[in-house]
Amino acid sequence: MTPPFDFDASSALSMGQRSYQEDALICDFSRGAEIGLTVLADGMGGHAAGDVASKIVVTEVFSELTFQRGNEAFEETVRTNLFDAAMAANACLRDHMETHPETRGMGATLVATVIINKRLYWISIGDSPLFLYRNGSLKQLNEDHSMAPQIDFMVKSGLIDHEEGRCHPDRNTLTSVLFGEKVPLVDCPQEPTELQVGDMLIVASDGLQFLTDAEIEEVLCAHEDDHSAEIADRLLDRLAKLNDPDLDNVSFSVVKLKEAQNQNVTDAKPAVREGIRRVG
Repeated sequence: MTPPFDFDASSALSMGQRSYQEDALICDFSRGAEIGLTVLADGMGGHAAGDVASKIVVTEVFSELTFQRGNEAFEETVRTNLFDAAMAANACLRDHMETHPETRGMGATLVATVIINKRLYWISIGDSPLFLYRNGSLKQLNEDHSMAPQIDFMVKSGLIDHEEGRCHPDRNTLTSVLFGEKVPLVDCPQEPTELQVGDMLIVASDGLQFLTDAEIEEVLCAHEDDHSAEIADRLLDRLAKLNDPDLDNVSFSVVKLKEAQNQNVTDAKPAVREGIRRVG
């Protein structure tokens, strides 16, 4: 049976202007496969803690999903599998902090996607965005579990001005995160998103959002016919041109959905690129 899509997927990692990398991701798409996975985590807690947290979360979630996708009934239980994998990762964080008290306070966001045939299933905790680009328009699928939406609402309501909202000190305060305790908010829709040929998914850490949605959309629109690796490079180039001394770690996967070709193909592993390098 020919899968409905061929996947063209690439990933990018950059430290931005930080001295260490707290993002981690795994993107697993093979041409001709019916199931594709992406798992991304953005760590918090500083050097030697945030990076450990993100690696724990990505490793645990990806391992569990990889194990479960071998089941014939995987799609019937995929939403439960996503939730259980996230909670298992949260328990691993708790166990690690109990064993290594110096890492207490660490945590990580999570966004994980599973594509099965034409359906996208996903889970997210925190503020790492999941974008769908379709027909020239960019849309964020998941909720932002931070104070940013409330601050933006205050701007729209005229309670504070635009610049105050943009620079608000609480803007990046998370309202939900994996941190070894009870998770306040989990975004995991009951129904999958139906995908189409030509769709593009961007699974990212919030570092990509140093670009506005309009700027990201502009890049995707200008390069939508390019390979995913070239699109990833263009996004990194656009971030570099900001020359922002506060640029956070940036990580993302670009997944393009193309019409499947009815032919034998060789598995192609996605490219992972180190883009913007720290200055100084």
